[in-house]
Amino acid sequence: MAERSFVEEVKKLRLSGGEVFRGEGILAVTKALLESGVSYVAGYQGAPISHLMDVLADAQDILAEQGIRFENSASEATAAATLAASVNYPLRGAVTFKATVGTNVASDALANLASGGVTGGALIIVGEDYGEGSSIMQERSHAFAMKSQIWLLDPRPNLPSIVDAVKQGFDLSEASNTPVMLQLRIRACHVHGHFIAGDNRRPKFTLKDALENPQRDVSRIVLPPASFVHEQEKVKDRWPAAVRFIEERKLNEFFSEDADDIGIIVQGGSYNTLLRALERLGLADVYGNTQVPLYVMNVAYPVIESEVIRFCEGKRAVMVVEEGQPNFVEQNLATILRQAGSTTALHGKDMLPVAGEYTASELLKGARSFCERYERLAPLPVPVPVRKVIPLKEVAAIGVDAAPEPAQPSTALGEVVHARPPGFCTGCPERPIFSAMKLVERELGAHHVSADIGCHLFSILPPFNIGNTTMGYGLGGAGAAALNAPAGKRAISMMGDGGFWHNGLTSGVANAVFNKSDNLTIVVDNNYTSATGGQDILSSHAVNKTRSTGHEIERAVRGVGVEWVKTLRRTYDVAGMRDALKDALTTTKKGPKVLIAQSECMLNKQRREKPLVRKAIADGKRMVREKFGVDSDTCTGDHSCIRLSGCPSLSIKPNPDPLRTDPVATVLDSCVGCGVCGEVSHAAVLCPSFYKAQIVSNPSRWDVLRERVRAAVIGWLQRGEARRREAYAF
Repeated sequence: MAERSFVEEVKKLRLSGGEVFRGEGILAVTKALLESGVSYVAGYQGAPISHLMDVLADAQDILAEQGIRFENSASEATAAATLAASVNYPLRGAVTFKATVGTNVASDALANLASGGVTGGALIIVGEDYGEGSSIMQERSHAFAMKSQIWLLDPRPNLPSIVDAVKQGFDLSEASNTPVMLQLRIRACHVHGHFIAGDNRRPKFTLKDALENPQRDVSRIVLPPASFVHEQEKVKDRWPAAVRFIEERKLNEFFSEDADDIGIIVQGGSYNTLLRALERLGLADVYGNTQVPLYVMNVAYPVIESEVIRFCEGKRAVMVVEEGQPNFVEQNLATILRQAGSTTALHGKDMLPVAGEYTASELLKGARSFCERYERLAPLPVPVPVRKVIPLKEVAAIGVDAAPEPAQPSTALGEVVHARPPGFCTGCPERPIFSAMKLVERELGAHHVSADIGCHLFSILPPFNIGNTTMGYGLGGAGAAALNAPAGKRAISMMGDGGFWHNGLTSGVANAVFNKSDNLTIVVDNNYTSATGGQDILSSHAVNKTRSTGHEIERAVRGVGVEWVKTLRRTYDVAGMRDALKDALTTTKKGPKVLIAQSECMLNKQRREKPLVRKAIADGKRMVREKFGVDSDTCTGDHSCIRLSGCPSLSIKPNPDPLRTDPVATVLDSCVGCGVCGEVSHAAVLCPSFYKAQIVSNPSRWDVLRERVRAAVIGWLQRGEARRREAYAF
């Protein structure tokens, strides 16, 4: 079950030419693919491009009407290799995945594809996960484009520009026989807007045509001596063809080119932010009219030498806006200007941050610095410290030493606001796994834990502080491969079910079997790829009419030779999880151990069930919601429950007992009734202060009667206790 459904939105994909399409960036991309006559689409989900896969999945009937093949790929490498269909046939194909981690995985297939070249248009749509909203290492797709000579489009983040980039991308690919990469920044994927739709186009050459008329061209296969020829083709034939196409189609844009003798060169993806900064400086308006000349590189690679020289001619200085490090574009521009003998001064990283996302505040500072240097803005006045004036009689009363000092610069936000690292959701089924690991740690000591990409990576942070390394998606097992050595302890590896099917089965589990590992691998199985949006995978329990599901992870693990395998069907059983972990870490049986911990992702479960519960309550049906609480009279204020669980619904409140100062634990209303807090407390033999309550909506007559009887009995007992206390008080 994907975290978001686009069943209603995809109806817009049927719009015809001349109609206005309104929606989100990823919907616009899908519509552009339909209008481009694409034959096949594949991809692997991952932020910020996950929803594009969800849109394609929900639009399969529309894709089928146009004869388009859509496939959820097993990995990014699988997706990229799918573009091989465009090598020998005039088939237009597109694939999508997250960058740069997805591009890392796909790089081998992309390099081979770029080497031999393509006949049909091949488009790689990458979600550029760089900057403040990112969850991965900070790198960019630009390096991959340069390495393999893949042309890189970086359109301005508005729907008309994005749609045009998709269509032009296919044409550019065919004109230069080269795959084209289209990068969409995090915000561009979800930007809203409108554009004038075109008609959907069926592919002129279909997959059926290719199958029935097979073609082969040995010169396109990466084998010597063809591979040596490919490199020459790239620079002698394909590159010039791409440059001609980009110049003729005017893919890059010039704004107010001759308005001043300074200018700014900016990649398309940063255009909106730069324009906002110039607007704040009074040098542009909200409609894009700017007093500072702009050269917008909607094609980030290759850099078009003639356009750069044209823009810089007659200008004293230009500044290049390029996020990240290394500064590929800036270096390229410097070479072009130097070789052309240009006297134009080039600025970039000297006025902007060397690395990191160029947010509005950073671009505002950089643009101000550039414009001040070349006298397009008056320098900001230097703030003068202000001393509060105190009457002499008050100074005499409080003493000279007590007089306030001049105002100091404001404290950095990070120094006064506590950090809020990412953590598990309320009710997350992965939380009890790590609570159990902490309990085992008390008995057996700390173990080396090789973490993996996914929600379970949050275990590295407080309150668990578990996890030593993480190497990539599905590489938890491989990350502990070197630690397969005789010792008093075993290394522990983590991976999720998504990572397991992505490549963990071979690179982790099968590798452990082959190399006779004696370590433990924990596979977190929550029914779907939770971290990327809840998409179905091979082991999903849901029935998927277009995919084959229900393939058990345990069968796959045993199939590659693992003998010690245990499956726990309910991760919330902390005591059971603790015992299974202890058994795996202490058993005398040699060989790899695999522990499969199953429970559904609570976030997706709540997304599915809450609307149904609300509707049932509105319809007058009896509904029961379980919630946990803490008895304040019993709680000792030890708070081990919080330290071993870290649930966001667990907090503290003042102790109601006036004789006790320690605050007591309390459960907030966000509790989803998973029971981990109580399970942890009992498994750790902490305290009996947790209780489970049932909240009944639309109670039956029996519920009302039972509650009245219960209240009467409890009230009678409480009054008796009060009388006894009153008697002892005198």
